[in-house]
Amino acid sequence: MQKEIVNLLKKENKLSNDTISEIKDIDLSDFSNIVKELGKEDTEYIKASEIAKDLNTEYIGKNLYIYKEVSSTNTVAKFLSMNGAENGTVVISEKQTKAKGRSGKSWESPLGGVWLSIILNPNVDHSKIPLITLATGVAVAKTLENIGVENPEIKWPNDIMINGKKVCGILTEAVAKFNTIESVIIGVGIDANLDVEQFPEDLQEGTTTLKEVLGREGNENSLIKTFLEEFEKISEQFIHEGYEDILKEWRKRSYSIGKIVEVREPFNTYYDAYVIGIGKEGALVVEKIDGTLEKVISGECIIKN
Repeated sequence: MQKEIVNLLKKENKLSNDTISEIKDIDLSDFSNIVKELGKEDTEYIKASEIAKDLNTEYIGKNLYIYKEVSSTNTVAKFLSMNGAENGTVVISEKQTKAKGRSGKSWESPLGGVWLSIILNPNVDHSKIPLITLATGVAVAKTLENIGVENPEIKWPNDIMINGKKVCGILTEAVAKFNTIESVIIGVGIDANLDVEQFPEDLQEGTTTLKEVLGREGNENSLIKTFLEEFEKISEQFIHEGYEDILKEWRKRSYSIGKIVEVREPFNTYYDAYVIGIGKEGALVVEKIDGTLEKVISGECIIKN
């Protein structure tokens, strides 16, 4: 994280060469106010004034930090969460150069997408973190329904699909201290006003964009506002332990249930299985070829044709 924050400050000419050479002796938290100030500067496409106007939330998005370019909004959000950022703070960037994904994957996020992270202080146990990811998926799906997308689906654990192609990814990270969760960073990347040809060739076949699906460009600021409102609704459900209601909404939109998948768990454990459903803790329930049932808590499920 330190390297990414230093690069951000350096790019914006907020660190001299002398300071950079001595960075090991500097408490990076001393620069948190500068990072916040950068997030309040004017940007060309994503506008705090447009998002905040008539934003119908109590706390989500009341503090907005918007950047022209960062390595990852999750990294900046994590840094801000460790330096006094309030619950519900949202970090947005017009571009990301090293966006984070599951299993350490990274990719570029060009202009035209919605790249944001939310700082949440839900005061929950580690075991509930997977449910936050599922809840976020529901919020994204409802957002897409609100703007006219028909039948968006959620692929366990963190992808939103339209017509069998990925349009959004979610990455949830816990910020913990002494085994206590201090905050949760929820990163969301939506392929909005992009052309599929902008993605690496190996990703194009399985990727779509809102522009492609709807046949027109949309307003990124309006999309962000709608998502923040939907996210607060479902985060309130989560905070008040309405887990079953969240899971019910998730199951209605599941892309995974009823399909044959290749399960890829950590430590290179791979096997084929049939997806039966989702458990109350957010784990995927699958039936293996030998008939035994398994709960998939972490890993990846590749849909098989």
